Amino acid sequence: MRLLLALVLGLACMVAVAYAATPPPVRIGSKAFTESVVLGEIARLDLHEHGIDAVHRRSLGGTRILWRALRHGDIDVYPEYTGTIVQELLPDTPRGASLAQLRARLKPLGIGMTAPLGFEDSYALGMRTRLAQKLGISTISDLRAHPDLALGFSNEFMDREDGWKRLKRVYRLPQTDVRGMDHALAYRALASGAIVVTDLYTTDAEIPYYHLRVLRDDRHVFPAYRAVYLYRLDLAQRDPGALAVLEHLAGRIDVAAMQRMNAAVKLDHASETAVAARFLGLPAPATRGGLVHRLLLRSGQHLILVGISLGLAIVLALPLGIVAARWQRLGHAVMALTGVLQTVPSLAMFVFMIPLFGIGAEPAIAALFFYSLLPIVRNTHAGLRGIDPALLESAAVMGLPAHVRLLQVELPLARRSILAGIKTAAVINVGTATLGALIGAGGYGQPILTGIRLDDLGLILEGAIPAAVLALVAQGLFEALERAWTPRGLRRRTVH
Repeated sequence: MRLLLALVLGLACMVAVAYAATPPPVRIGSKAFTESVVLGEIARLDLHEHGIDAVHRRSLGGTRILWRALRHGDIDVYPEYTGTIVQELLPDTPRGASLAQLRARLKPLGIGMTAPLGFEDSYALGMRTRLAQKLGISTISDLRAHPDLALGFSNEFMDREDGWKRLKRVYRLPQTDVRGMDHALAYRALASGAIVVTDLYTTDAEIPYYHLRVLRDDRHVFPAYRAVYLYRLDLAQRDPGALAVLEHLAGRIDVAAMQRMNAAVKLDHASETAVAARFLGLPAPATRGGLVHRLLLRSGQHLILVGISLGLAIVLALPLGIVAARWQRLGHAVMALTGVLQTVPSLAMFVFMIPLFGIGAEPAIAALFFYSLLPIVRNTHAGLRGIDPALLESAAVMGLPAHVRLLQVELPLARRSILAGIKTAAVINVGTATLGALIGAGGYGQPILTGIRLDDLGLILEGAIPAAVLALVAQGLFEALERAWTPRGLRRRTVH
């Protein structure tokens, strides 16, 4: 017996040592546009080809989300552009800063930068060529003569210092009909005539596809946007080979190659993985599972987000609702606080959780938890306050202690209202959880966001339909519970 125990302990120690000796995978992030995802896949596949384990967390959102994730240690690498580094991430850096100067500014932050990958993807403004010819517009300055034009820019471009703010100031543009939208949807709006001018990435495949004219930046507002990989400096200590692979990609991707890859994904509907593998000269990886496999995977992720957040909310919201019903002054404060949480825009709530929990499922669960509180607290409060005072007096006359009255009289009588609040929270959570894909939480939002980015209605429906079905299932389940837990006498009274 002792010998067996020693063997088991020795085997466990060997497994633990082997596990500790295995470096964790390199975590690659990408922004929510095609080129960034393709570059993330190129890095992942190249690392795998050199025997280094890597995972790619796709389409995590905009620049600030990726930058926070890198600084926080949630990812190790992501593709970025030198112009964005100068204007957005290190705003005090001179516009003409060299690569050496950028690296010197990044080093104290624990961040490194590879050599440029070989192409530049600058911001630009574009409009339909035929209309540009008709109006005589070839430069951004020419827009000043047409103040009534409708402009539509990507949401990030609207808020960036190197975007619309600076553009309007430097060019003194008079347009007031300016709206923010998703970058991929802006092309649709441009084609339909809903907007006339939008921001472009100069490697976008849509520029020739939609016959767009790129307006010349005659006042040189936009800096150089040379593609690089930003990485955590501790990656060099953890896995020097990974950094060598990333540096080996420097200078290998020219503008024409990047445009072809973008076109293959956006126009030919090839997967980013297949496109990246073709560029690297690797066989296309076999796709894992089909539609059923993807639905099962995303359903599991979505149920985890909704189930955990709703369960935690019930544990806290029920006592808060009881407190609000018992003590009126304190109840006002509780209701006000949960009401304020509900007014925070859902996307903002998800982003607010990133500094606390990083990226992935944890911040999404935290945001959904806060959104679940108000319906449950409010309905618990309403259910308890709506009980007939005569019933409460009868229970008190019978000499029942306060906690017994609560558990055996008040909560059972308020059960229908409480269940209605939980049902409302569950249905809201199912829909709101789709935004979790923006911060790497997965779920049904993943195909929706990818479908919007690729203008693929099938992918959008692949996430939207299951989300709607799950919301209906949740609603039906709680309605069935409500009927099962409601005494027959009360059910008859409700029907008649």
